[in-house]
Amino acid sequence: GFPIGGILIVAALAAVIWCAAYGYTLEKVAYKPLRGAPRLSPLISAIGMSIFLQNYVLLAQTSDFVPFPRLLPEMEFLEYVNYVMGPSDFLILLVSTLAMVSLSLFIRYTRMGKAMRATAQNRKMALLLGINADRIISLTFIIGSGLAALGGVLIASHMGQVNFGIGFLAGLKAFTAAVLGGIGSIPGAMVGGLVLGLAESFTTGYFSGNYEDILAFGILILILIFRPDGILGKAKVQKV
Repeated sequence: GFPIGGILIVAALAAVIWCAAYGYTLEKVAYKPLRGAPRLSPLISAIGMSIFLQNYVLLAQTSDFVPFPRLLPEMEFLEYVNYVMGPSDFLILLVSTLAMVSLSLFIRYTRMGKAMRATAQNRKMALLLGINADRIISLTFIIGSGLAALGGVLIASHMGQVNFGIGFLAGLKAFTAAVLGGIGSIPGAMVGGLVLGLAESFTTGYFSGNYEDILAFGILILILIFRPDGILGKAKVQKV
């Protein structure tokens, strides 16, 4: 029959496409109507859509926990890696690195990537220069949702199960890692994730796993207080 690895790759691609379509739809429904609203309004809308999607999946699932197979089983050529990390950890590191490099190159060198940076920096000026800001924002949601789906597949494979709330804590920690590395810096988010992950691993190993979440959000508070620009973030200079 068809190898399980091939089936899971097809399933991962389907998840990316499905979630990208969800991201595009949510941007049109929950964000675009609030484009000119105060900044707090899109945040409240995002929280509402998050709760809606979690409960939607809860009602759609047949049980609270759905088993999920391993994407990368034990393999002989990874035997030396097993001393440091498991196969799923290695796969997460490999895929995340490839995704980070690809996204960085896309943002830096392609026309659409340059339009994204221009829109993020100054939407009104980007409109004056002929950039279709609405299309660029929609594309950003599509890419972000697709990458989130890829991350969800990797996390589910690592944990061996899928749950309707599995992404909530992971999303909060991803935000913590982005702030730690520097908002707006793709390599910074990767570095922030590694630093946060190592800190949690050492905390679990030397103390207890009950403290890892406390450490994660404690780091977030300290970074916001003492270095709000993050590890690789650049301070914004405002000209008067």
